[in-house]
Amino acid sequence: MEERDRSAGEYFVQRRVLDEVRLDEVAQKGTWATKPTMGERMKESLRCSVPRLKHTALSWIPVLSWLPRYSVRENAIGDLISGCSVGIMHLPQGMAYALLASLRPVFGLYTSLYPVLVYFIFGTSRHISIGTFAVISIMIGSVTERLGPDTDFMVNGTNGTGSVDLDARDGFRVQIACSLTVLTGIFQILLGVVRFGFVVTYLSEPLVRGYTTASACHVCVSQLKYLFGVTPARFTGPLALIYTLVDICRLLPQTRVPELVVSLVALSVLIVVKEINACYRQKLPLPIPIEIIVIIAATVITHFCGLTSKYSVDVVGEIPSGLKAPRAPDATLFSQVIGDAFAVAIVGYAINISLGKTFALKHGYKVDSNQELVALGLSNTVGGFFQCYSVTSSLSRSLVQESTGGKTQVAGLISSIIVLVTVLKIGSLFSDLPKAVLSTIVFVNLKGMFKQFTDVPLLWKTNKVDLLVWVVTFISTILLNLDLGLAVSIGFSMLTVIFRTQLPRYSILGHISGTDLYLDTETYKEAKEIPGIKIFRSSSTIFYTNAEMYLEALQEKSGIEIGKLLTAKKKQDAKLKREQKKAKNEANKQIKAASHLPGSKLSKTTAERKVSAVQKGHRRGDVVLSSQTETCTNERVNWAYQHDAAVKDLYEAKAPHHSEEAEGRPHGSATHSVILDVSTTSFVDTVAVKTLKNIFRDFGEIDLDVYLAGCQACVVEQLETAGFFSESLPKSRLFVSVHDAVLHIFKTLGRMDFVVDVSCSTQM
Repeated sequence: MEERDRSAGEYFVQRRVLDEVRLDEVAQKGTWATKPTMGERMKESLRCSVPRLKHTALSWIPVLSWLPRYSVRENAIGDLISGCSVGIMHLPQGMAYALLASLRPVFGLYTSLYPVLVYFIFGTSRHISIGTFAVISIMIGSVTERLGPDTDFMVNGTNGTGSVDLDARDGFRVQIACSLTVLTGIFQILLGVVRFGFVVTYLSEPLVRGYTTASACHVCVSQLKYLFGVTPARFTGPLALIYTLVDICRLLPQTRVPELVVSLVALSVLIVVKEINACYRQKLPLPIPIEIIVIIAATVITHFCGLTSKYSVDVVGEIPSGLKAPRAPDATLFSQVIGDAFAVAIVGYAINISLGKTFALKHGYKVDSNQELVALGLSNTVGGFFQCYSVTSSLSRSLVQESTGGKTQVAGLISSIIVLVTVLKIGSLFSDLPKAVLSTIVFVNLKGMFKQFTDVPLLWKTNKVDLLVWVVTFISTILLNLDLGLAVSIGFSMLTVIFRTQLPRYSILGHISGTDLYLDTETYKEAKEIPGIKIFRSSSTIFYTNAEMYLEALQEKSGIEIGKLLTAKKKQDAKLKREQKKAKNEANKQIKAASHLPGSKLSKTTAERKVSAVQKGHRRGDVVLSSQTETCTNERVNWAYQHDAAVKDLYEAKAPHHSEEAEGRPHGSATHSVILDVSTTSFVDTVAVKTLKNIFRDFGEIDLDVYLAGCQACVVEQLETAGFFSESLPKSRLFVSVHDAVLHIFKTLGRMDFVVDVSCSTQM
């Protein structure tokens, strides 16, 4: 072997041409790896042992695996600081987001306590902060207000005017929220138990980001009434956001100036300090807890300045101290909230797992998607019994927990202790907190979601389909509300996947000189078609949705119209039969006539030879299938296969004229073989198998050889199971690569000069 310069980036491969039969021999395809039967798998799953029991316990209760190995020296300080920071954030966000759920603020504090403790035991992420979240809160609020509207709790006043029984209304809304939360948790647990964590993969990132951005718009509109101190009408169903916004604009002349001033002052302080935290986050040991500072300051000012009595500023009201006993949810409400519960379960899990995997990738550990479903489901189910509403991870709190040095979920445990102390001792002190201040906290915390509008120009440059998913998700969620918007968004996202598989890119491949590479001739200038061979490839798997289009694209790209050629051949065959019959009849007449003439024996023999010649010509197939003419000639040139003159001349110059293998194929015909590159096909169904069989049959009838190249092992097995192979269609028609198929074709035709032209020394 010639010595080569390794630094040139070249390699040399010398091997035999491999079809599927030879590949099985060379690679020694094994049959030893048999799959266990269903009974064996059931028996194995029911087998119990101490190591298996320990593994099961550690996988279902992750805290047992990492807490005994917890390093106090390495993690305690960071978890303590992080837990205190996140706990302080839980207080204002819990109370503020409870208003989004149309519940009293204390239930937001409960939601920041119990689910966090449950996730500490069953969760696998070390950095996410479980608790209230704006999107989930607004989804809960849409259900509580739909099933428990103010009009159902109107009571008559002394002067004949109606008023709302707030205690009865809020109590019923708590029952709705708890029932919805428990049902959400049950859905998540069931999905986790059946290992259905992959369901979130159907929620693409553009869909989730478009949905959360639209949800942020819903949140903002729902909080405008607290900022301006107005009371708009309650709208439900499609276009509810638009109607609410129009109604708020109509009520702007009735704006209550004291609440607007409180809102603007709180909003200004929050924005300024948040920006300071962002600019100096590298220098500050921990972010300035401006939210809790604003809450304390607003409560003190409102209480001592008498803003409630003098200016009728709307405040939080009484916050009961202590914890309430667990109570079973109202199961009669399950049938009314089942659709909403499933939507909340999917959205909550999608947000949770996306954040969890982001931090896991950054810090080098693994998050179990199925266990996260179980952990989130248990958090919701247990929380629902303690008057909590649905939870998920919060982006803002999770970022604080990670950036302040949090290492494990011990930080979440510490944050829940802070919330517990607040609920037991100091929660009642916030009764004079203005609701407008809580609304401003919600507004400021939505900054990250509104930044997602920058996705639009980025997706415009990178992927138009993802941009379309983002825009459709955003618009449908804005116009149709959160529940219907999510359903429409998922449906549209699925349609884009279907269209991508139904509309793949079909291409004819050409050879790159001096290599074994075959590339799209429309994309690569140096990719030249091999005379006489059409190499066809689809960019996606062939199955029932695109099998018919695959056949149509093959005919269109190759220029071989099967239907017309088969029809022309049938006409030619019929014409030949008629001519043969006519010639036979004439010959018989000559035989009869010759038998009565002198020298009749010689004349009879001559006539019989003519009949025999006609029959032999028909059997040999000396026929022309031409789109130009339907006459029978001895040259047999099929102009339906011809390309440009240069290719025709090149082929005629190189092609053998008397090869035994080429016997019966039209001489001078430009296309004699078709190679189907199926390397992109990952599976085949019955429709695909039938389509491939038809291609082999129909192309064979017009004297074209068809080969498959690049079949994956699983596809070959599926073809065998479907009965694809037969004596007329052996496995020797399958080749490892396109190059193997090309070399086989030219070896069969006796054209070894092509092997010399295409050297096995391939440049990298």
